[in-house]
Amino acid sequence: MYLRGYNLFMKRSIVRPLLIPLTAVTAGSFLLSYHLFKFAFERVDHVPPTSKEKQKYADAYYDYVDWMKNVPSKTWILNANSPENKVVASFIPADKPSKKTVIIAHGYKGNRETMANYVKMFHEMGFNALVPDDRGHGESSGEYINFGWLDRLDYLRWIKRVIGYVGEDSRILLFGVSMGGATVEMISGENLPSQVKALIADCGYSSIREELTYLLKQQFHLPEYPVEPLVSQINHHVLGFSLDKVSSTHQLAKNKLPILFIHGGRDTYVPVGMAYENYQATKAPKQLWIVKNATHAESFWYNPEAYRDRVMTFLKTYFR
Repeated sequence: MYLRGYNLFMKRSIVRPLLIPLTAVTAGSFLLSYHLFKFAFERVDHVPPTSKEKQKYADAYYDYVDWMKNVPSKTWILNANSPENKVVASFIPADKPSKKTVIIAHGYKGNRETMANYVKMFHEMGFNALVPDDRGHGESSGEYINFGWLDRLDYLRWIKRVIGYVGEDSRILLFGVSMGGATVEMISGENLPSQVKALIADCGYSSIREELTYLLKQQFHLPEYPVEPLVSQINHHVLGFSLDKVSSTHQLAKNKLPILFIHGGRDTYVPVGMAYENYQATKAPKQLWIVKNATHAESFWYNPEAYRDRVMTFLKTYFR
């Protein structure tokens, strides 16, 4: 089976430039790296949380999803006439007309409905909410996940769409969790419109290279070399960029907006040390909240009231 997959992959034109590097490494290393790339980067339709750790929140999770499915909303689309580049989002207006809009970025292999609890939280605060499916997720096009690097360009267009719809006097908050947190961090280094007032990043990674290297060791017991460089080369030929480009810390160094970092103190998927790296990287007004006993992307579920209060405190100070 592996040889069949290898032969099929080798026939693809995108891999031909990799034949030269292959002379310097074993075919086994390349094949392993290819399968890891497929495992990590290929789109997978979202499967609701089923682990024992997350199962205790399942009932509440589905309650939020049901609420989001029934609340009035509009479907927005970027690149509607280009099926291979189509990106889809839900716009959920506040109950009363509002100039406040939160744009919410979901996590790895999730979709916009997985953010329903955050949508409801901000809805109750009087925000409009725009919730996209990122490339390679949900109803959006794309065969591969880009870990926020290309998504950040879509979010720049979503920001302009919100301003055009809500008005030039819009006030916009960017919020994301996990990969979405990193996406917000990477957007922070771009030239953002003045309507974007603040950022909140929950458990975002410092760079995809650092995250991949960490997971190679923790989950697969593999060394960084030669696997990570080969995965990066494959990604460059498939998606057009090397993994070295995908860095929250590099982007945060250019950030000028107030930002709240949230991270679970028991996060073993995106280690909590990355929160400190991201916090140190930006010189803008910043806050860091480590939720001591929360695991990855669990900070809200661990204590929803405390989470809401911390977000509201940050917004009262910086979202003006």
